[in-house]
Amino acid sequence: MPRTVKAAFRPDVVSLQLDCLVPTRVIDPRERHNAKYKQIATSLSVVGLIEPIVVFASGQGKYRVLDGHKRLDVLIQRKSAEVECLLATDNEAYTYNKRVNYLSPVGEHQMILRALAHNGEDRIAEALNVNVSVIRKKRALLHGVCDEAVEILKDRRATAKAFAGLRKMKPVRQIEAAELMVASNMYSGRFVSALLAGSRDEMLVEPEKRPTKSLSADQKVRIENETDTLLQNLKAIEASYGTEVLTLSVSRRYLDRVLANLKVHLYLEKRHSDILRELESVVEAMDSDLSPPMAPPAVLAS
Repeated sequence: MPRTVKAAFRPDVVSLQLDCLVPTRVIDPRERHNAKYKQIATSLSVVGLIEPIVVFASGQGKYRVLDGHKRLDVLIQRKSAEVECLLATDNEAYTYNKRVNYLSPVGEHQMILRALAHNGEDRIAEALNVNVSVIRKKRALLHGVCDEAVEILKDRRATAKAFAGLRKMKPVRQIEAAELMVASNMYSGRFVSALLAGSRDEMLVEPEKRPTKSLSADQKVRIENETDTLLQNLKAIEASYGTEVLTLSVSRRYLDRVLANLKVHLYLEKRHSDILRELESVVEAMDSDLSPPMAPPAVLAS
């Protein structure tokens, strides 16, 4: 039977009265003078609450605060009445921020756009303690990048220089480049520049009028052909990846069981030791996550 996975949070954000929240730790008054605390306080004043406070229903109308104590303390100091909260399904005391992914550049861009709908650039920059130019760069991050490429990279930590390189490509090429970035797990501007150099002129928004100093015409053609071949191989691998992983998993389990059989192990050890060593090395080289490790023959025999 398939194993069900319990959701860590309830899907909806709820608004709760502050007097219903029970902190799990007390904020030291000295913390209110820290730069991080002041940044949170300024952000709440200018932008408002972006990340809900994580709570767990402890009964009798009370909620135990699991994450967001500084945000809660700022709101208490301002005598706010209620706050938006995210209800956890488990009463875990660890900090949730250590268990989640950081906001991606695309997520930051979307957050900045939402904030700019109600506030000016200066106020947002003040809230985040950054220069106004940073806010403008984040706002224009996705200008010229097609929606399909953005969708592929929305949860990836692609750099601003990477998006700047994508803007020089036509949408079809942007999608191909984004797929290559994900496949290679490389999101730097330098990698995108290499993909840009390997793009044909018809795939560029503004084809180069003269060859670059670092690449000859023959080298550029060779890079273009190799990039096209790489993309074709990537698509071929994607088509067969699921089947190959399943085959690998089944083969790994079969080899585990064969080598865990004491009679088979002793026979191979006596008559075909070289084959046994090779099979054991193959099993060790496979991803250990595909199946739990089997007990060695010596343990089974004891």
